[in-house]
Amino acid sequence: MAKKAQSTLPNMLMALTAIALVAAAALAALNGVTKEPIAQAQQAKVTRAISAVLPAFDRLEDRDVDGTLCHIGYDAEGNFVGAAIESGNDKGFGGHLQLMVGFDKEGTVCGYQILETHETPGLGAKADQWFQKDGKGCVVGLKPFGSALTVKKDGGTVDAISGSTITSRAFLGIVNDAAEVFSNITI
Repeated sequence: MAKKAQSTLPNMLMALTAIALVAAAALAALNGVTKEPIAQAQQAKVTRAISAVLPAFDRLEDRDVDGTLCHIGYDAEGNFVGAAIESGNDKGFGGHLQLMVGFDKEGTVCGYQILETHETPGLGAKADQWFQKDGKGCVVGLKPFGSALTVKKDGGTVDAISGSTITSRAFLGIVNDAAEVFSNITI
């Protein structure tokens, strides 16, 4: 019968160190295996969002405008049709909120897609539909230039999500920021 190791502090530290090293190696290997599929899935999500928020386009040009990534759409003749702007902030109730906001060539909001959210399910998470074309706080079709979009509670014209004014303010702040970036795009 094999002799049992004594339960001394050095023996316990060696065993714990060995377990930690094996676990760290396993996690590093798992990260290496999943890193590329996660990046591909995120890129596919961005590509779908661009298509959903821009008017019909034939060619895209990615450009950094004021530190913000813009996807600028052109038709087959090379005419500017609009831009999809990735914008976000950390002012949501649950923290970071990231959107893709689309504008046509006149600066009208064509649509938006939520790329990242940590909002409360059933409340702030309703932003994915609330501000859409048929939603109660619709921003699609508005031009947020000259006067920023704000919730009615703050004197604006947009209905906030019931019970989620913080998320609504954060959302509209992102749309306003994206509009500011859009106004700085030079074609």
